[in-house]
Amino acid sequence: MTTPNTNFNLLSFMLADLARHPVRVLLFLAVMVSAAAVILSAHHNRQMAIALESLMLRQDHLDVEWRHLVLEQSALAENNRIETLVKKQLDMHRPSPAEEVVVRIK
Repeated sequence: MTTPNTNFNLLSFMLADLARHPVRVLLFLAVMVSAAAVILSAHHNRQMAIALESLMLRQDHLDVEWRHLVLEQSALAENNRIETLVKKQLDMHRPSPAEEVVVRIK
């Protein structure tokens, strides 16, 4: 078993050794900070790639929905469809030349 005096000697020896080689300590700390920065950067990059993929899927979905809406709009705006609906639902018809009234604005 180690005595408290031995632990203190070991700790003082380690601190003295670190004080003798400050460049090595700084290099070690720089390597550790660099490693942590690489890890954080890779994690951030992965998170951004996931977000980008999600946004691209959403954009594709919205593009498909927009195409469907454009097709629906063009189908609803066809003259034949409107004329058929007007005849059936509103019982309207084209006026004959005798029924036409021309209004002149002066």
